[in-house]
Amino acid sequence: MTDWHWLFGDQLGPHFLAPGDGGPARDAGVVMIEARSVFRRRRFHRAKAHLVLSAMRHRAAELGDRVRYVRAETYREGLRKAIGDAPVTVHHPTSRAALRLVGSLDQARMLPARGFLLPQEAFRAWAGEHDGGRLRQEDFYHWVRREFDLLMDGDSPAGGRWNHDHANREPPPKGAGTLGAPKPYRPREDHIDDEVRADLDQWQEEGIRFVGRDGPRRFPASRREALSALRRFTEHRLAGFGPHEDAMLADDPVMSHSLLSSSLNLGLLDPAECVAAAEDAWRAGHAPVHSVEGFVRQIAGWREYVWQLYWYFGEDYRRNNALRHHAPLPEWFLELDADAVSARCLATVLAQVRDTGWTHHIPRLMLLGSFALQRGWDPREVTDWFHRCFVDGYDWVMLPNVTGMSQYADGGRMTTKPYTSGGAYIHRMSDLCDGCVYRPGDRTGERACPFTTGYWSFVHRHRALLSGNMRTSRAVQGLDRLGDLEEVLRTERGRGEGPP
Repeated sequence: MTDWHWLFGDQLGPHFLAPGDGGPARDAGVVMIEARSVFRRRRFHRAKAHLVLSAMRHRAAELGDRVRYVRAETYREGLRKAIGDAPVTVHHPTSRAALRLVGSLDQARMLPARGFLLPQEAFRAWAGEHDGGRLRQEDFYHWVRREFDLLMDGDSPAGGRWNHDHANREPPPKGAGTLGAPKPYRPREDHIDDEVRADLDQWQEEGIRFVGRDGPRRFPASRREALSALRRFTEHRLAGFGPHEDAMLADDPVMSHSLLSSSLNLGLLDPAECVAAAEDAWRAGHAPVHSVEGFVRQIAGWREYVWQLYWYFGEDYRRNNALRHHAPLPEWFLELDADAVSARCLATVLAQVRDTGWTHHIPRLMLLGSFALQRGWDPREVTDWFHRCFVDGYDWVMLPNVTGMSQYADGGRMTTKPYTSGGAYIHRMSDLCDGCVYRPGDRTGERACPFTTGYWSFVHRHRALLSGNMRTSRAVQGLDRLGDLEEVLRTERGRGEGPP
């Protein structure tokens, strides 16, 4: 009798088939299922659908005769087609919906999660010691570094500091246009990509709808490609990553970012090998400690923290709406209609999402997320939009990131303040204000920056909450010093829900 193991589409690396320590049987047959219902339920970015299907089919091609690859309407139907009611193992899925599905199948036996550094029970034990106060990401990050002896010199952090943010928040070089970093790894499409694109065209003719554009595939769809991308980053781009990781340039959306998030979230890379490669680069003298620490913090700190909080906070977390924001997302935003937007920063970033399904973490938080927060858009709709429109977006990724950090819908359970700003921050950290029809310092009039008017309107609307928070009380004090507040509010109201 053949042992069977089911691989979801975000469990594509070899570590998901490695036996031992809670892995599948050594010679287990593999089941993979393309469930078209996934794409019927949500209107995903076309480039994301392409990447996921391409990655699954590349993995199936690698596995050869070992895999039964089934295309079906639902996972249940696909499993019946593949193995009937035979027993099957499956690693802990990455979403609650998939977990419920696996739990409802008598034939399925769930194995521990892979693709992350810590088991959930280890995090729950740590959280049990800290939840009396607040689960601070920085405390968690220090703990992970110690547990894995990661970027440490004995008992002390490498470089003498746990956090090198002080060196990693530089604005972009003035007038440069681009950072001048070595180019990132770019994959070459093959016949599998051609087949995927043809299938997606057919699906659209049958009524499945997508958003965004499906240009040449920009992100790895195989283990080989993902390793090449990791090597390219650590050898040529990691050294310059840190200083400008929070900066934005209109003509250089990638800058020195790794572009590894989609490979990690598809399971093509393991986080342990990524942080080890970065540390090796530092110890070999190929990258400064502040750049390496910034990258390590993104993976061993933030990514791991978000994964653990997704499960720790529970299913009800997605219903949080502490600010009582209920406005629907406007059509221009849902359609990624960058051409309808006059504000250069927002138009630029929306076009990046439309054309590639990606932009780095600061445009996500301080432009797209901040704009949604200022306008009072429903956090569940905003979370769903990020999930659908980004190639690296999954439920576990976006629920804490958007609901908690970006939209502050949990009232501060995850972060200590709402992350939003006026145009001055955007002007300081980017070149996106250059040539814009709006002026970042203007609060009133036709050229008033939408982020500036939106910021002060947000502070005014939530002044009671913000005045009681030591990290935001100064913003309320600044509001009280505005002599033109009523005009600012009128300017903001006059814009309505149309594109800025």
